[in-house]
Amino acid sequence: MNALAATNRNFKLASRLLGLDSKLEKSLLIPFREIKVECTIPKDDGTLASFVGFRVQHDNARGPMKGGIRYHPEVEPDEVNALAQLMTWKTAVANIPYGGAKGGIGCDPSKLSISELERLTRVFTQKIHDLIGIHTDVPAPDMGTGPQTMAWILDEYSKFHGYSPAVVTGKPIDLGGSLGRDAATGRGVMFATEALLNEHGKSISGQRFVIQGFGNVGSWAAKLISEQGGKIVAVSDITGAIKNKDGIDIESLLNYTKEHRGVKGFDGAHPIDANSILVEDCDILIPAALGGVINRENANEIKAKFIIEAANHPTDPDADEILSKKGVVILPDIYANSGGVTVSYFEWVQNIQGFMWEEEKVNDELKTYMNRGFKNMKEMCKTHSCDLRMGAFTLGVNRVARATVLRGWGA
Repeated sequence: MNALAATNRNFKLASRLLGLDSKLEKSLLIPFREIKVECTIPKDDGTLASFVGFRVQHDNARGPMKGGIRYHPEVEPDEVNALAQLMTWKTAVANIPYGGAKGGIGCDPSKLSISELERLTRVFTQKIHDLIGIHTDVPAPDMGTGPQTMAWILDEYSKFHGYSPAVVTGKPIDLGGSLGRDAATGRGVMFATEALLNEHGKSISGQRFVIQGFGNVGSWAAKLISEQGGKIVAVSDITGAIKNKDGIDIESLLNYTKEHRGVKGFDGAHPIDANSILVEDCDILIPAALGGVINRENANEIKAKFIIEAANHPTDPDADEILSKKGVVILPDIYANSGGVTVSYFEWVQNIQGFMWEEEKVNDELKTYMNRGFKNMKEMCKTHSCDLRMGAFTLGVNRVARATVLRGWGA
C-alpha cells in the first residue's frame, strides 16, 4: 500500500470513530490546491534543463498551510499529496495554528552544482511566489534541501513582496532562523519517547535502542537519547549498518560521520547487514529514514517492544496489524516527529514579532508542546478505545473538522 492509500485509510478509520458525515469527510480529504510547474534553468555548461515542481496545499481551516519542500528524483504527485495531508493532521495534533502542505522538485540534488540548485530554487519560487506567503503557505526544508535553500526562497520571494523572513522556516540563524531548529525533530523524538516510557513506568536510561537512519533526525535523536542514559546498540544509514551490544559511543560516531560522510567503517562497532537493522534485538526501535520500511515481510521478526516513528509513514498497515497482535506499542509519526514543525512554528512567531528567543526557551516550549500532545492523544485513545495511531488521527482530524464547521465550510 502506498503512502497516499495508507494515509487515506487512517483518515477514514478516524472519521468513522468520530462519526463525521460523508460530505464533511469528503471535503476534508480533497486538497485545497495542487500546483505543478515547469522549472527550466541554464546549466553550468550552457545547456537548458527542465524539471517539474509541485506544491500541494491540503487544508487551511486552522491557519496558513505548512510543509517541507524536497528535492529528490522520485518526487511524484501521490507522495506529495499524502505528505501534505499528513501535515494537516500533524499540525492539528501538535495544536499549532497551521494547515498542511508539501512540495518538491523532481531532481537529483547530488548531480547539480550549488549555482544550478540556486537557479532552480529561484525559478521555482518565481512560479509559486503568489501562492505562498506568511499567512498563506509557509515552506520549510525537507529531504535534499536545507537552510541555504530557504535563504534563496526568502530572497527571491522578498523581491516581489518586500523583506519577509516569516515566509519560510528552517532558515540560517543570520536570516532569522530559530536557535534549536536544527535539533528540533530529534529532540521532539526524545521527548516523545520519554513521555511514552513514563506512561509504562520506564525511563530512557538503560533502554537499548536501534536507530535506522543517521541523518539530521536520527543523529540528533541518538545524541540526545544517549545523553539521557539510553544505550544505542545499532545504527544504519545509506552507507551501511553497525552494531555494538554494549552501546555505541555516539559522540565518537558523530565525529566519524562528519569526516567520512557515513557510519560505514566506524571502529567502535562491527558492521552488520543493513537489511537486518530493523530486526536487531533491542527494547526500542526508531525508524528515522524512509517510509514503508516496516512491512508484512519483516514485521514478525521485529524484537523491539516499542517503535517510535521518527520517519514519515515507516510502518505500513499490514505491519501495524501484525505488530499490534504481538503487543508492540507504536508511537505514530504524526505525533512522534512533530518537533520539527513545532519549532518551525516558534521560528515563524519570532519572525512576526521581530523578537528572537534564547535556545533554552525554544527547548522548554517544545517539551511543553510534546507532553501536552501526548496527553491529548492518550485522552482520545481512552474516548475511542483505540491504539495510539488512531488516537493521534482522531485528535488531528477532529480539530480540523471542528475548525472547518466553525468557519462555515462544512459541506
